[in-house]
Amino acid sequence: MPAFAVSEEKNRWLQLKMDELGVREEDLEESFVRSSGNGGQHVNKTSSCVQLKHKPTGIQVVCMRERSQSVNRFVARRQLLERIEAASGVKTADMKRIEKLKKQKDRRRRRSPST
Repeated sequence: MPAFAVSEEKNRWLQLKMDELGVREEDLEESFVRSSGNGGQHVNKTSSCVQLKHKPTGIQVVCMRERSQSVNRFVARRQLLERIEAASGVKTADMKRIEKLKKQKDRRRRRSPST
């Protein structure tokens, strides 16, 4: 697996997560295009947007959050792993956070006096 322009700890986490979910680097189809939005001349001249597709599941992710292609490659893989995990039925951190917010909102609604 290639090392990305993020900390060594994040690179290790990504490798462990890929191993845990059974995602191999060979299963990923990666392409690069020019991104849009903020970033000025740098973004207009380089292909920093990453399109990543997991061949076995057909899940596709597009990431153009950062100006760096290497960081976008890391973020795209992280997003792809989150989607694969969610598709397998496992509760992800985002799903837990949303569920917690829904419970809080429901609790507040029951407490408030209705007019």
